[in-house]
Amino acid sequence: MQSPQVLLVLSVTLSLVTIGATDGGFCSAPSILDRETSSKPMYWKVTNPTLSPSHLQDLPGFTRSVYKRDHALITPESHVFSPLPEWTNTLGAYLITPAMGSHFAMYLANMQENARSALPPHDVERFIFVVQGSAMLTNASGVSSKLMVDSYAYLPPNFEHSLRAEGSATLVVFERSIVKPLYYRYASLENHITEQIVGSTDKQPLLETPGEVFQLRKLLPQAVPFDFNIHIMDFQPGDFLNVKEVHYNQHGLLLLEGQGIYRLGDSWYPVQAGDVIWMAPFVPQWYAALGKTRTRYLLYKDVNRNPL
Repeated sequence: MQSPQVLLVLSVTLSLVTIGATDGGFCSAPSILDRETSSKPMYWKVTNPTLSPSHLQDLPGFTRSVYKRDHALITPESHVFSPLPEWTNTLGAYLITPAMGSHFAMYLANMQENARSALPPHDVERFIFVVQGSAMLTNASGVSSKLMVDSYAYLPPNFEHSLRAEGSATLVVFERSIVKPLYYRYASLENHITEQIVGSTDKQPLLETPGEVFQLRKLLPQAVPFDFNIHIMDFQPGDFLNVKEVHYNQHGLLLLEGQGIYRLGDSWYPVQAGDVIWMAPFVPQWYAALGKTRTRYLLYKDVNRNPL
């Protein structure tokens, strides 16, 4: 006899199969959309999710978003965009902030034509990753780098820089204060200084993942000066995490491609490209990839500091 939790997961999954079957959703039959997918830009479903607000307009009050003490699932239909402070021609949606218990902020920045970024607050480091369009990054020395889809930049605290977009661009941005929070002893280290980094995912080597089947890339150096890293993790359909993780690190996650089931605490969530997840310290977490295409997600993880 199946347990109530297993029956609940099966029920939710079957419901989403019904919703997505006609539009390239979970476990859908072959369609014109499937044949067109190869011609779409990389990460196109982040800004055009299968279960988008237009698909849910006949379900008033429905959202897949969930907020709990030790985790949150923030889905596209509940994103709230407003002008980003001091940015020009840019709307932002804050998805993870210290108000929910994190020690970092994560937000989407939708830059329009002739948009320009603002600097983060004093003593705040910034990481940006491009999911749609392109933006020009320029530092105080006048050195410029064009950031395309799947490229990224790390900007140290108090580092003068600006981002410009000639057309539309969507960025996911992580920001974190290097000043020690009262509730968490994470801080910059004396005599350890970080520098600007610009790169792209495809230039990063695959790393060994003993006991696991997923592919892993790390976008920042595995060096003591950095108090967080950004991972890109790839799962083929049917792949899943071997370790049922419970650890002191926090996570902020954006699904870039694919769909699957994410366990957070005692809850099991069907997820897809465009979904954002916050994981507090010690929340049980596990993922399995479903569907017909790979899952790729971007994952923030704090590193290199003693939690005491």
